[in-house]
Amino acid sequence: MKKILITAIGLVFATAFIQAQKFAYVDTKYVLDNIPEYAEAQAQLEELSAQWQKKIEAKFDEVEKMYQAYQVQSVLLPEEMKTKKEQEIVDAEKEAKSMQRDYFGKDGELFKKRQELVKPIQEKIYNAIQQIAEDNNYAVVFDKAGSLTMMYANPKYDISDDVLDQLGAAMGSRTRNQSSGGSGSGGGSARKERK
Repeated sequence: MKKILITAIGLVFATAFIQAQKFAYVDTKYVLDNIPEYAEAQAQLEELSAQWQKKIEAKFDEVEKMYQAYQVQSVLLPEEMKTKKEQEIVDAEKEAKSMQRDYFGKDGELFKKRQELVKPIQEKIYNAIQQIAEDNNYAVVFDKAGSLTMMYANPKYDISDDVLDQLGAAMGSRTRNQSSGGSGSGGGSARKERK
């Protein structure tokens, strides 16, 4: 009997504690889409990616031409020359693959450039979210754009516009697409209700 009473009291306190917690969510995709610096960084990354891709394709085209020339000449070449040409083709292909890894690999140039351009923006967003969470006593702030699946999200708990305000983004240029949920431009009036 005593255990049941203690368990019941514990459940009452746990329920009260959970109900006292304040939660909010932010749509970081929406926030990023409304920050001009991010659009500029993405454009710069796409431009670099296209340049590097052209270089890599040119290198692979060169390897293909070497191979085709080898196939035509191989009938007439002595064994030593065949081996030498084959090794040249293999080396050129390795060089092309190495170039591809250097630009687009796990720790390649594109990754480094993305870190250089996008990470400072992400840090500003994180700091703004943290400040809003502390100011409004939110226990948890979820990211609607992340891997967390939100089946329903009440727009009055969306702090995305607060984050943009904290970052100083212009209100008139904000766009919210249908897939990001909420109503209209992010629930500006709902945000006022919450405060």
